[in-house]
Amino acid sequence: MPTAAAPLQLLRRFAPGTPLRTAAELVMQQGTGALILFGSGPTVEAVCSGGFTLSNAPYTAQRIAELAKMDGGIVVNDQSGQILRANVHFMPDASIETAETGTRFRTAERLSKQTGCPVLAVSEESHLVAVVFGGNSRFMLQSTTSLLDEANQRLQSLERLRRQFDDAVRRLERYEVDDLVSFREVVSVIQRAAVIRLLSRELEPITAELGDQASVVSLQAGDLVHEVDEVAELVNIDYQKRKPRKGSSVYARLDALARDDLFDAASIATALGFVPIETPAHPRGARVLASVPRLPNSVAEAILQKFGSYARLRGVSAEDLAAVGGVGPMRAQTIRAYLSRLEEVSLLGDVVG
Repeated sequence: MPTAAAPLQLLRRFAPGTPLRTAAELVMQQGTGALILFGSGPTVEAVCSGGFTLSNAPYTAQRIAELAKMDGGIVVNDQSGQILRANVHFMPDASIETAETGTRFRTAERLSKQTGCPVLAVSEESHLVAVVFGGNSRFMLQSTTSLLDEANQRLQSLERLRRQFDDAVRRLERYEVDDLVSFREVVSVIQRAAVIRLLSRELEPITAELGDQASVVSLQAGDLVHEVDEVAELVNIDYQKRKPRKGSSVYARLDALARDDLFDAASIATALGFVPIETPAHPRGARVLASVPRLPNSVAEAILQKFGSYARLRGVSAEDLAAVGGVGPMRAQTIRAYLSRLEEVSLLGDVVG
């Protein structure tokens, strides 16, 4: 499985169907093993000894597989599409620390750290393939089937969490109408949004390695995270004791938390200042106005400044709204009707529930 630290660009270069991935699969099939360094220049030359150089040898997966039948390593400049050297004895600095156990993988990790270039290592014994690169990171190539299975598992987790998020938003809306909100309901929405964002990011390395075969996975993931961040930001704006300054984000604080803290409501509440968590809370009305169709942000901001809270906003007439700069009679009627429908839907939800 690719690690979270694996650069997405590198994962995409080894996606199914790419020349690098095809070469790795051919080497595995023939069982010869391989050690391939992708780079060029003085730093690369400094770790190479012996073997032979090639001139005008375009890179192909089949050619790499044939050269891998020799004992030595291979140097490829995949940016220019040329194989530079073959049957090379690599000599990285032995003092470079490595966590690998097999000789080939120890060499690969040291080569990558010393040159800053990606290295593909294929084990002859177990047919295990790994790409090792700088920054103490590595990932193992998986089959397309394994990657799709893992992607589907993560999508199922995202789907369950999205249902929980939507339920939390509906509960918050009902409590807002009844003026029964505490910080616990606020944290419930933001916490689920933060975990959805986390799981979505953890899916990115898998879709990157899947390459062109990730289109359906990416589409499903996009649907599951649609507007989640926007709702979380508006909920945060609604309930912060002081309105967040323009350009700030609820995630600025949450990103500083450890991964496990995102699954703990108390940690979320403390990070955002929603404590004590059972404290009664009252929204400004930013999220409600943001959902009014075709209402410009500047007009919504003027309404919030005029009335100050959702509680006051609920009680204003269309005439009061029309008096706010930029609203006017027709828009005021639309806003008033929308607020009334919102309360009706919330009350209906209470009855059905």
